[in-house]
Amino acid sequence: MNCASAVPAVSPGIELWFDFASSDSHPSIMRIEAEATKHQLPVIWRPFLLGPILQCRELALPRRPPSRFPRSALLALRVAMLGAEQRWIGAYCRRIASLNFALACDLEDPDLIEQLLSELWLPAQQIIAEAQSETNRQALRAQTETARALGLCGAPSFIVDGELFRGNDRLDDALAYGVERRFASPRHVC
Repeated sequence: MNCASAVPAVSPGIELWFDFASSDSHPSIMRIEAEATKHQLPVIWRPFLLGPILQCRELALPRRPPSRFPRSALLALRVAMLGAEQRWIGAYCRRIASLNFALACDLEDPDLIEQLLSELWLPAQQIIAEAQSETNRQALRAQTETARALGLCGAPSFIVDGELFRGNDRLDDALAYGVERRFASPRHVC
């Protein structure tokens, strides 16, 4: 059998590190799936808490968040953490981003989150209960620590094949890099 045929390497995908409280994450959340699909790149959803990373303590600088910005999105992020690998994650994240930045809704309102999940035909009460579990809380904290270890200093951030791209304006560059990497190292199949 001839082993000379090259097959493009499977792309690891494009990781979207986001926080619903980040106004810069909003446009990326809204468009990443459609854009990634055009380039045949899977999206890996990585919700994390941006607030703990943006601490000014280390620099001895005072920091007090504005009264309504960023809007707290802890419950919404916990649900996103729970659903990060589920088929409904993209639709959920787009709806949350719209509720936050287009309708100025309170993302900490469990009734609102329950209604949204129900509109997506999901077991809302079960998901909210699991999202609030200590296991899921710890998972979100761990993901936030991973973001810190990766050197993320804002959201959205994208990681493609180990390369970091920061900011909504870098999404197109991240996608192009993903396509480039997809065909960069052909493998031989026997």
